[in-house]
Amino acid sequence: MDREAGCVNFSRFYEISRLNFEHMQSTESREKILFSVKECQEAIAALESQDALRFIEKVSDLISACFEKGNKLLVAGNGGSFCDAMHFTEELTGFFRKKRKPLPALCLGDVGHLSCVSNDAGFEFVFSRLVESLGLTGDCLCVLSTSGNSDNLIRAVESAKEKGIVTIAFLGKTGGQLKGLCDVEWVVEGFATSDRIQEAHMASIHILIEMIEYNLNLSC
Repeated sequence: MDREAGCVNFSRFYEISRLNFEHMQSTESREKILFSVKECQEAIAALESQDALRFIEKVSDLISACFEKGNKLLVAGNGGSFCDAMHFTEELTGFFRKKRKPLPALCLGDVGHLSCVSNDAGFEFVFSRLVESLGLTGDCLCVLSTSGNSDNLIRAVESAKEKGIVTIAFLGKTGGQLKGLCDVEWVVEGFATSDRIQEAHMASIHILIEMIEYNLNLSC
């Protein structure tokens, strides 16, 4: 075999090997993606449980009644759950699927307040101080936590109960220390990671908003 033919054969072998490697990588990636998609589906399927259905129905009734009486909804969470809390409230104060009047909801997360209280007292007090200053009897406080062990949320619930505020908890894993503290709670069990729990929480929040609008005759 002459030198030129050998180079051509090697080039072909290299190209075939490269394509096979890329195909193997693509197949492995697709399988990983598909596994994650199935996990997402399992997280959403958690909403089909009787516990989840009862929770959504009860909470939608509580928040609707709260708004009808002229009270407000306070929502708190940490990290990704803080983002979910913001999402929840902006869908109420802004718009959901259609334009309608704004509903009184507040995410407990003013940056100046968080910085001040964290620096002067401690991060465990950032939400309870807001509940004490803004919360009124008849309001609702909703806390979101995938672990249920956040000190700042536990203190917020304790402060809310002292003021006659209805307490609602979206929890995960075992429910943690928050389990059993709130008037209404839902624990998303069976998932080891926070992202899957948050996916179930967020889906339930969208359904809650839909039901609140329906209860208040705002959906059309």
